Amino acid sequence: MPSTPIKVQSFLANLPLFKEVNPDEVDRIAAGTQEVRIARGEILFRKGDPCEGFHVVIYGQIKLAFTSHSGAEKVVELMGTGQSFGEAVLFMEKPYPVYAQALADTMLLHIAKAVVFEEIERDPKFARRIIGGLSRRLHGLIADLESYSLLSGAQRVIGYLLRYEPESGASGESIKVTLPTSKGIIASRLNLTPEHFSRILHDLSDVGLIQVDGRSVTILNLEGLRTYEG
Repeated sequence: MPSTPIKVQSFLANLPLFKEVNPDEVDRIAAGTQEVRIARGEILFRKGDPCEGFHVVIYGQIKLAFTSHSGAEKVVELMGTGQSFGEAVLFMEKPYPVYAQALADTMLLHIAKAVVFEEIERDPKFARRIIGGLSRRLHGLIADLESYSLLSGAQRVIGYLLRYEPESGASGESIKVTLPTSKGIIASRLNLTPEHFSRILHDLSDVGLIQVDGRSVTILNLEGLRTYEG
């Protein structure tokens, strides 16, 4: 992995959480921030480890997951560039309920708990931004629960593929999607078995809605995919 040091302040200043923070505040936060580099497959932290701050992904991808007593893995979230994680556990002052593993060579920033608490004391607006981020995460978890409870497997897969739909794209044009990680991990994220996920992709291919080539998926009929009921 590249080892060139980054300008922590510059990266922090471009994150939504810190965009309205003045340079002095950014410098204080940067002083409590560490650069972390991990290779693909490495564990960032394990379930039960103490949480001493939260992480922001600069590049790469992190899988948040837990393992059941039977050994089955459940992927909770996939975190990519610019996304942060660990804030909720930080404020609860409890150990991590999941483990974090790099799915690619990854670089992160780790922002220490003490710095976060100090800035909250100094600036109520900073606290509101933190709360806003946690609220969006909670909204996402509720949406996931609704999806698992009310939507079929095919609807979940279609919803995932339609995340990549360009806002201004013509409905008659094909759209090429590159899955960000393995089908097995995406299946777990959607609360599906790998076999069920592959079968849904096969069914959508058979009716001419998509074309699958490894991790490359081409949406051939966008309107048909939107209205597909399986």
